[in-house]
Amino acid sequence: MTRSPLFLAALASSAVPGLDPVTVEGTATRPGDLFEIAYVQDSQDRRWVVKCPATPAAGAMLDDIAALSGLLGRRLDVAMPMVRGFAPVPEGRAAVYLRVPGRPLDFAGLQPGRLAAEVGRTLAHIHNVEHLLFEEAGRPTYDAEAHRRRQLSELDRAAATGHVPTGLLTRWEHALEDVSLWRFAPSAVHGTFTGANVLASFDDEDDSATGRVRGVLAWEESRIGDPADDFAELTRVASPETLDAVLEAYSQSRVERPDVHLVRRARLAAEMAPLRSLLHALASGRLEVVERTADELRALDTQVEADDRRHAQEDAERSERTRAARERAEAVLDPDDPERPEPAWDATQPHTPFPMLGETQAISTTDLLDDEPREAPLGETQAISTTHPLDDEPREAPLGETQAISTTDLLDDEPREASSDATPGHPTSEAPAAPELVPELEESQPVPLVAPHAGDAFEIDEVEALPDGVGDLHEGASDFVPVSHRSRPGEDRRA
Repeated sequence: MTRSPLFLAALASSAVPGLDPVTVEGTATRPGDLFEIAYVQDSQDRRWVVKCPATPAAGAMLDDIAALSGLLGRRLDVAMPMVRGFAPVPEGRAAVYLRVPGRPLDFAGLQPGRLAAEVGRTLAHIHNVEHLLFEEAGRPTYDAEAHRRRQLSELDRAAATGHVPTGLLTRWEHALEDVSLWRFAPSAVHGTFTGANVLASFDDEDDSATGRVRGVLAWEESRIGDPADDFAELTRVASPETLDAVLEAYSQSRVERPDVHLVRRARLAAEMAPLRSLLHALASGRLEVVERTADELRALDTQVEADDRRHAQEDAERSERTRAARERAEAVLDPDDPERPEPAWDATQPHTPFPMLGETQAISTTDLLDDEPREAPLGETQAISTTHPLDDEPREAPLGETQAISTTDLLDDEPREASSDATPGHPTSEAPAAPELVPELEESQPVPLVAPHAGDAFEIDEVEALPDGVGDLHEGASDFVPVSHRSRPGEDRRA
């Protein structure tokens, strides 16, 4: 069924409240297309896209993508269609969303440079999305083995139709049975990453090097699967230099390092693309699409040998360029050069933790208290010497020995005489007596506090409320704090 652009504009008006269509522009459709699309401009100069399914299966795809866009739209660096409303149609529901800015790319004319690197980084950003997000949106999930068996099943179904040449069937079967080719880490996949679905903008319309990717369309076949499927279009139409530039930017931006067989599987996916079109056309009963796809498969059978020779030459040249680049890098960055810059951080490579186990040294607090710096042997922990924390002169403590705080030194007014068994390493021949229990203080007994490096001490009596009836500026104010001056032995008392 082919719907007119005016009918699609009416669907947009009914799907989005406040959308008043002014102009509408239809797009050409081909037999086998899953959607009919029209561009609508409303009275507020907003441009909308109406996407109407052509089959019930396409209608189910649109419903799934609406859930994915709500979860994925804020995670991507590029724009994607954000559905704003639906309109019912016999095949399901038509989706309406704001038009994503940008112009579609032609991968066949893409040149190495900034734009090619942008394409590679965009692909890597999509493949880096966590799997849980796609699973929550209800997208299919395939691991490496399930993906291989799924393609074998499609090959068996296509072979039963009689429209696939025998040479292609044998070729693809051998590739799918090579288990070593299908060892990859599954990732989030766009599914239809073609030039028509990648939108870019340009600072200079005459210079493609000024372009950057703005958005990615058509997420209906997104899934968790083989990342090589998104390179199928690039390996088929892009030049070898452009493909290398895309792969270089892609590998630098990927969280997981790409496997060595990614390009081979991408070429195989490009070859088997008509096979899937054949199965879809047979399922929908479109005989004209079946005949057209069968002709494409027969033409492909005659040129696969030439393609294999061309690919072998491209792979050899790519390997030679990689080897030459590695040699140039090693010549410039001599590993024995002390001024050699540090390599860029790569989270995928093993690294040495810091600090090494067993090499952590404890902090020597004795060094912090002494006037002269002291050296301590490695691996020995020094405790804080608090025997005389308030003396004027620094005191030394033996390394590694912990000394307890003597509360009697804090409470006594007069210095105490040390006993005969002096502590080893004490600077004087007299050592303080063994620590005693803190004597109980009588109520309201003043506690002397001695400020470090000061010759005077003051006492703070406990706070007492004034008796009732005593006039004061503040009711309940405390009594005055008596201050007494004391002198240490050998020092003159000052006024």
